Amino acid sequence: MTGSGTVNEKNIQQIQRLAAPLRVQVLDSLRQSIIDGRLAPGARLTERELTEMLGVSRTVIREALRQLESEGLIANLPNKGPVVRELSVAEAKDLYTIRAVLEGLAARLFVQNANEQGLRQLTQALDVVIGAYERGDAQEVLETKNRFYAVLFEGAGSETLSSMLATLHARIWRWRALGLSHPQRSDARSRESITGLRAMLAAIRDKDADRAEALTREEAQHAAAEVMRLIELQMQSAGTATGSGT
Repeated sequence: MTGSGTVNEKNIQQIQRLAAPLRVQVLDSLRQSIIDGRLAPGARLTERELTEMLGVSRTVIREALRQLESEGLIANLPNKGPVVRELSVAEAKDLYTIRAVLEGLAARLFVQNANEQGLRQLTQALDVVIGAYERGDAQEVLETKNRFYAVLFEGAGSETLSSMLATLHARIWRWRALGLSHPQRSDARSRESITGLRAMLAAIRDKDADRAEALTREEAQHAAAEVMRLIELQMQSAGTATGSGT
């Protein structure tokens, strides 16, 4: 992860001139650079630097920064301007609690609304997730799980819920990445996650909305517990390092 400070070209994804509106490309690029750590907590996001770097107008940059602020990824500080926010432990706990509720609702709605094609897509997506776990690639696991949940949310048939979950996942991406890549991650957690996701899918296949919702919430709660454990380890390590220097 890069250190805090101002933006530099290595910290930000290149904008590709694709069919999507330019403002959407800029927003997606900045968001991705924040959630995967290229733009670290505390990094300043100045309009002039971003305009020159991305080759777009200040109007486009301002629109993107306003959206990122509404998503909770950046903060506008007095006398400093926009900076990448650092998620507090208390906020992380709050967001994971909300995540469990919303993802549980998505599972329930999937049972109620999804068709056979949606179920096949979810099954295939889970197979890919399990393969990523077996290969032990943390980034691949994160990406394939995102795809699994994207299929789940799409099958739920609620644009409002999907939008809320997309914003929530963006805000907790860094914590999810920590939970998957930390050197002290519990080996049992990967097995637990595979078991939980398989149980969730089985409940969906059985069209048991209550069980699907409960199991989906449970999986999110287990993920939260592991992340909080690793955060506490980091804090203890930081405290030990500080103490040894006094």
